[in-house]
Amino acid sequence: MTPSTPAKKVVILISGRGSNMQAIVEARLSGCRVVAVMSNHAEAAGLEFARQHGIATAVLSHRDFADRASFDAALAAEIDLHTPDFVVLAGFMRILTPAFVAHFAGRLINIHPSLLPAYPGLHTHRRALDDGVKIHGCTVHFVTAELDHGPIIAQAAIPVLDSDGEAELAARLLRQEHRIYPQALADLCSGAVWLDADSGKVISRKVARADAALLAPVWAAPC
Repeated sequence: MTPSTPAKKVVILISGRGSNMQAIVEARLSGCRVVAVMSNHAEAAGLEFARQHGIATAVLSHRDFADRASFDAALAAEIDLHTPDFVVLAGFMRILTPAFVAHFAGRLINIHPSLLPAYPGLHTHRRALDDGVKIHGCTVHFVTAELDHGPIIAQAAIPVLDSDGEAELAARLLRQEHRIYPQALADLCSGAVWLDADSGKVISRKVARADAALLAPVWAAPC
């Protein structure tokens, strides 16, 4: 992105404290500008954080609408007021209708706490522990009508420790979410990665190291 290129506009949707939203704002991404933070809960703690950082906020309670379709239509209209380049889900605890997803196709981004396509849906940390996996992670992806199955933008992985419970694993992974989500958004805004219309996959100008690997467990040398 050249200095004369306008920053991409980003609207972020939250339902609670929005820790991933906070990580994106605090990253001060040069190619992105968060223009609004919206929530379906007026008491969402992340709204105050956004206001303190001079970001416009809005609340649309889903309880004020007769059904999901009418809520999503109103939410889409509110988002459209900001003409965003990307709409970022950061702990937005609503299942979106196909019409909403289609309206923002190629612009709607989510982060999921598993290495998709493994463990779509809820309780990902518990399921990973129950299955005894040795590597767990998170995925930034484009949102499609099929839940947690959109094109993958980026992933981060961590080892699962023998001492991990669900809370410990979730807390360690959240730190990686706070690293990977801002980076993925920066790459999208700069054009370093993009969604290819023909293949439906994310293409990157960045070159990955062929020998990069996360090994788990890594055994200590014998005494």
